[in-house]
Amino acid sequence: MFSRNAFAKVAAWGLGQRGAFYVPGSLRSLGTVTSSKRQQLKSELSQPSSAKLVGGALYGDTLPIDTKEEIMDRTYCKVADRYDFVLEMMSFGVNQYWKKKFVRLMSPTAGLKMIDVAGGTGQIARNYLEYQDLVNNDTLSSVHVVDLNEQMIRVGRHRLASSQWMKDDRITFAQGSAENLVNIADNSFDIYSISAGMHNIPHPELALSEAYRVLKPGGLFACLEYGHVDTPIVKQFHRWHMRTLAPAIGHLLVGKRESYERLVCSALTFPHQRDFAQAISRAGFRLPPGKGHQLMHCGYMVAYFGTKPE
Repeated sequence: MFSRNAFAKVAAWGLGQRGAFYVPGSLRSLGTVTSSKRQQLKSELSQPSSAKLVGGALYGDTLPIDTKEEIMDRTYCKVADRYDFVLEMMSFGVNQYWKKKFVRLMSPTAGLKMIDVAGGTGQIARNYLEYQDLVNNDTLSSVHVVDLNEQMIRVGRHRLASSQWMKDDRITFAQGSAENLVNIADNSFDIYSISAGMHNIPHPELALSEAYRVLKPGGLFACLEYGHVDTPIVKQFHRWHMRTLAPAIGHLLVGKRESYERLVCSALTFPHQRDFAQAISRAGFRLPPGKGHQLMHCGYMVAYFGTKPE
């Protein structure tokens, strides 16, 4: 279990005041996302950051924020083989429900090309193509899966190797960073999906900019992410579950408690859904009517959607 002091320090890593990203320039208004603004943002974020991440029992020594991507990559290498199974156990069997509902909420029509970022094990890709096949009787839609972690991609390829989707080249895999989708052309996908991956990205605002770039005009941005539970009674259970029970389950099943503490910490320090919905809007996306997000199980998970203007 995290000590209160250690967890407070870790929380400073992901959150500043009132849920803002603790990253210089984060959650600011990007205005219209142009090529020049995108390059300016990349240049600013490539500079060494003076912000430090204090990890206490989780991270050991103080870490610069620029190392977060590398740390999370190493963490996923340790848990890749049983990642989806352990998440299912940690969520009491609800994880797969969340991801299937996420695809249903997209309501995709036939023949759409989707890029699934941080989707290495292929769960979202599988759910998406199952939906297209069964609901739309569609054999033309496709998914390009991008993940930073080579081991997660290996797991996804192995699981789907014998599927007709792989044989028909409807699923492809590539290693890459959400902050810089190299070799992905502008305006090339109908849907951009990222599921439980945004919280691991050092600069989410840069990932949003890349999502905007690769989507076609009229394309859908879809993000499923861990949220903040505001309902008082459920909030207390949520904190105990995430801080104490979930890492214990990870330790019991695979013996890697520290890795799962690290993953949980990354999720809990992600901004509140109100703030992240605003960040999506400021990246240039049009939010649906209402709050711009939909809660699942009181905010355990949150589905965000936005449309790139035509």
